[in-house]
Amino acid sequence: MMLAVYSLWRRDVIRFLRQPSRIIGALLTPVIFWFVIGSGLGSSFEGGFLPYYFPGSLALIVLFTAIFSTISIIEDRQEGFLQGVLASPAPRAAIVLGKALGSTTLAVLNGVMFLLLIPFSGLTPGPGDLLGAVACVALLGLALSGLGILIAWPLKSTQGFHAIMNVVLVPLWLLSGALFPAAGASAWVRALMQVNPLTPAVDILRAFLTGVPAANLATAAGTVAAFALVTLSIATLLVSRPSQ
Repeated sequence: MMLAVYSLWRRDVIRFLRQPSRIIGALLTPVIFWFVIGSGLGSSFEGGFLPYYFPGSLALIVLFTAIFSTISIIEDRQEGFLQGVLASPAPRAAIVLGKALGSTTLAVLNGVMFLLLIPFSGLTPGPGDLLGAVACVALLGLALSGLGILIAWPLKSTQGFHAIMNVVLVPLWLLSGALFPAAGASAWVRALMQVNPLTPAVDILRAFLTGVPAANLATAAGTVAAFALVTLSIATLLVSRPSQ
């Protein structure tokens, strides 16, 4: 079990690191969004938009990295590698765990790289706050990796994966409080933000990085942990189906 998990984790990490374009795409796009959008809306938010938007940009990096890392499932199926894994004695749960840990590792690495821009954001979190933010990134990475496996497993083409990404996952991020607070939104938007599993993760990141207290940090962390447990559990059930 653990050998299979380690092998799949190692393969995904090495594949990602050997493709600089994926690293640049996963990291640079949110950085550009943060700088350009933050500079453009700087005077629209008290204290500036760059500090407010920084936690949301970090969440976007985790989303991009974790979700797009799981697209390798489709590539592995097309190359025949996945069929070999399924025919091996390794339990199906090892596929989910190995893929999820690989995607989460990459999300944490990219997240830490983005946190190096903290001095340019106007934020001054302490070492404990940064560790808390990294822990939240890891937990959110696990949740989104499970969601990515759920999306990628039944698909046959990367085009379908990108379509779902644009239609479902980007709005999920937009309604997480990353771009605007719920207080000034319409009632139906606030309702969607309240049930969005990404919202508590952004709240936690904002609490650690900006010092703005979350309504209930323990409850928010529990919600993100539950989100991770649900996505990974459903992904394991999906991968374990005999028909696969």
